[in-house]
Amino acid sequence: MDPALLIPIIVPLGFFALIFGIVYMQKKENLAMIDKGMNPKNMGSRGPEPFRYLKWGLLLVGAGVGLLIAYVADVNMGPDRNGKAHSPLYFALIAIGGGIGLIISYKMEMKELRGRAFSSLPSPSEP
Repeated sequence: MDPALLIPIIVPLGFFALIFGIVYMQKKENLAMIDKGMNPKNMGSRGPEPFRYLKWGLLLVGAGVGLLIAYVADVNMGPDRNGKAHSPLYFALIAIGGGIGLIISYKMEMKELRGRAFSSLPSPSEP
């Protein structure tokens, strides 16, 4: 039997199993929370998360800058010995750019959280 014929059978079955597993685990988690006396509906709403969008934005900007740098470097270096493009350069610089974006996001979040912690402390003139 040709392995290519199994792909249209295995992919939908795998997708169905994935969806079934996710729903099953969510139901199991909800039942466990009910057994412990917790309300499962309260767990889904965590409130606004402004840093989540900052993190994704900086990750994508960093990956884009890494891709741009890789493209410029690839065009200026020319082909390698085998006449191929420098494809590992693209993956490396996208990962480095995304990592730098996440580090910047972390630094900004920590700076904001430290500012909030210090502003909540009482001033020395207050009793």
